[in-house]
Amino acid sequence: MEKRFISVREELTKKDIEKIEKEIEYRKLVVRKEAIEAVKEARAQGDLSENFEYYAAKKDKNQNESRIRYLERMLKTAVVISEDSKDDEVGLNNTVQVYFPEDDMTEQYKLVTSIRGNSLKGLISIESPLGKALMGHKVNDTVHIKVDDDYSYDVVIKAIENTVDDGSDAIRKF
Repeated sequence: MEKRFISVREELTKKDIEKIEKEIEYRKLVVRKEAIEAVKEARAQGDLSENFEYYAAKKDKNQNESRIRYLERMLKTAVVISEDSKDDEVGLNNTVQVYFPEDDMTEQYKLVTSIRGNSLKGLISIESPLGKALMGHKVNDTVHIKVDDDYSYDVVIKAIENTVDDGSDAIRKF
């Protein structure tokens, strides 16, 4: 059976790319050296058949190499997008207060690129249904969010804060 890989084109900002490049450099120059040294030390302890430290060191080394490949592949397929948006419209890196009439509650989200999305921390990807729908709208707009063919809902934008990318939002692991 033939394997097919789907090429995903990540939408990244210039700051995302800089952050990824720094992580790659750190992993190649620091983490890689430490991981190789840990494997050498564990191997020197003798019998590899029951050497947990050796297998753990090899696993760490392999995970680092996988992360480097993942980040490099992300950069190769990246599409650079702008962080610019009008002051009165929802845009990338803006913090938005959203009212959910169905639940009678208000939530606050920061719209970020997909590699920084973390809904548990209020970071919503611009590729998610909510993120896509909010982009370009203004305060007091009612926005219809279509999750799939069977489910959709409305929200009202209550406030938009023009925040910037300060670099503190972490890049997702995989």
